[in-house]
Amino acid sequence: MQLNRHINMFGADLQQCYGEKIHKLTLHGGFSCPNRDGTVGRGGCTFCNVASFSDEAQQHQSIAEQLARQAKKANRASRYLAYFQAYTSTYAEICLLRDMYQQALSQADIVGICVGTRPDCVSEPVLDLLSDYCHQGYEVWLELGLQSANDKTLKKINRGHDFACYQATTLAARQRGIKVCTHLIAGLPGESLNDNLETVARVAETGTDGLKLHPLHIVTGSTMAKAWQADRLTALGLEEYVQRAGEMIRYTPVDIIYHRISATARRPTLLAPLWCENRWLAMNAIEKYLIKMGNQGSALGQSFIPCGVMAE
Repeated sequence: MQLNRHINMFGADLQQCYGEKIHKLTLHGGFSCPNRDGTVGRGGCTFCNVASFSDEAQQHQSIAEQLARQAKKANRASRYLAYFQAYTSTYAEICLLRDMYQQALSQADIVGICVGTRPDCVSEPVLDLLSDYCHQGYEVWLELGLQSANDKTLKKINRGHDFACYQATTLAARQRGIKVCTHLIAGLPGESLNDNLETVARVAETGTDGLKLHPLHIVTGSTMAKAWQADRLTALGLEEYVQRAGEMIRYTPVDIIYHRISATARRPTLLAPLWCENRWLAMNAIEKYLIKMGNQGSALGQSFIPCGVMAE
């Protein structure tokens, strides 16, 4: 599989920049979420059971211990990005955030930091802190969970913010030199392929440096799980997800970097779609789709040039 021949992939971009493989090491900072504790809302997003995507046992280890543990699993690389993934990783006092981020960046083999959060939970002090790391020469990514640019969908899934909030946070971050990676979900209730393409267009128009695509996962403990169990919700089949993801990629400007084009989860937490258990199924199928239909940006009339290939 050579996705980087068809998509501007994060791994290939990092390797070109640093001259070697750079792996992400996922961290759990013990953060909560304002959409769970009542600050923004309660119950969280209707699709959410974050425990299905992160190892909550990690939060009982120090940042250095977590990094060492994760590095042992990533034996194909010697330098890494520290990825604060679970829950809302900017949801704490700035002094605590500074201490936690600094613990990660102080490790000799860490080249930068990725911070996963919500658009409505990124304060000016947080942006200033991340901007300072940029000025120190670190690779810094602010990963914003948007999921959809449709405000009706955001309200339906109890997201707790609107698209305008995402736009404001993205613009404020990029004005400070902070790279933004936007998370999107294909298969949200009521959304069609055209809705997905509209989201890509509005995100690209706002300006983003990276994208992550996820198929909607139905997981235990989520509000959507109850709807799925009552046959009121259907998960995307593999073929439909491949078409949606493929077209979203084809309508993405070539300068935007894809950090992920699918995602996985495991039973018993994962209820549907079960093809998500195999991380390669969707990626292999998307590559075949793009070979047939055209590379990233092709639907916009743009020519994609793989990393390391010089334009004539």
